[in-house]
Amino acid sequence: MTENYTALYEEHKKLGASFTDFGGWQMPLKYSSELAEHHAVRKSAGLFDLSHMGEVWVTGPEAGAFLDYALVGKLSAIADGKAKYSLICNADGGIIDDLITYRFGDEKYLVVPNAGNAPTVAAALAERAADFDVEVENVSAEMSLVAVQGPKAEAILLKLTDESQHALVTDLKYYAFNEVTVAGHDVILARTGYTGEDGFELFVPNDGAAPLWASVAEAGAEFGIVPCGLASRDSLRLEAGMPLYGNELSLERSPFDAGLGPVVALKSKEGDFVGRSALEAAKEAGSERKLVGLKGLGRRAGRGHYPVLKDGVVVGEVTSGQPSPTLGYPVAMAYVDVALTEPGTALDIDLRGKAEPFEVVALPFYKRQK
Repeated sequence: MTENYTALYEEHKKLGASFTDFGGWQMPLKYSSELAEHHAVRKSAGLFDLSHMGEVWVTGPEAGAFLDYALVGKLSAIADGKAKYSLICNADGGIIDDLITYRFGDEKYLVVPNAGNAPTVAAALAERAADFDVEVENVSAEMSLVAVQGPKAEAILLKLTDESQHALVTDLKYYAFNEVTVAGHDVILARTGYTGEDGFELFVPNDGAAPLWASVAEAGAEFGIVPCGLASRDSLRLEAGMPLYGNELSLERSPFDAGLGPVVALKSKEGDFVGRSALEAAKEAGSERKLVGLKGLGRRAGRGHYPVLKDGVVVGEVTSGQPSPTLGYPVAMAYVDVALTEPGTALDIDLRGKAEPFEVVALPFYKRQK
């Protein structure tokens, strides 16, 4: 596999990052301590490089109608300046990727797929656009994405924006965005994130990524901001009950299995969309296994692919699991037999031959105080 490097790779090297391959990208796993990075995001702020994510512009007179056909949600109904979480599925109803779409106007949308899936999603969108008056442009190689996450994120951004634009930051609601000048750089500033905390994601051309990163780090120093890698991003999103493609989501799982039924606009969307008939059938048939949260009653954590047991019989499989730094006990997400998905249900995870007790709990494990 070809190794890709973000525009911030040299910055991460200077900071002493440990690197890992993620979706074909060399990305920081951690800088010093993944635990310290996790706690910084929960208590103050963390700075993430998400430039491995994809960016695909969809423009033209039929942009909204096209996205309604290409994705499972009703994207044409998004208000200008708002974002929507959705899925792109194949004809069989399997999940190709989960993604966020930002609406700039009737004829202009930005679709942001996950790192390893970005080329696949861009190709699928281009193929599905054949009968629509739209242009699909994959600009992933030209754009960088920097995230500032944590309770101090807004205060840090305000230090970097002119007073005349402060309201564009403070009035921004969750899953909304504005075009703002931050530290002299024209960015798309979105109040979105993958940590369960308040925070922002900043889209910027590659040549602005390193100076923007440095400015945010400098402005955030008094607030205790730290650079954060993928390890803390994973523990943060797990606590927040957010799915990761390749773990909780895959071509083998329907949105209904994953608890994402509300994302599929079977009722609110007229006309056909890719996967519609298969998804209607999947909803009608019901799921054999569903995604649940598991809270550890002991000290040991389950990990991906570990079997879930009921009275010694395998009834499911862990998709993600580790000790929760915030909560102080092990947490996991797992697909389990639908009859065993009620909160309070006692289950075990097979930890290499030893059954460790867990119980089903409602997701998310952690919800921030607002």
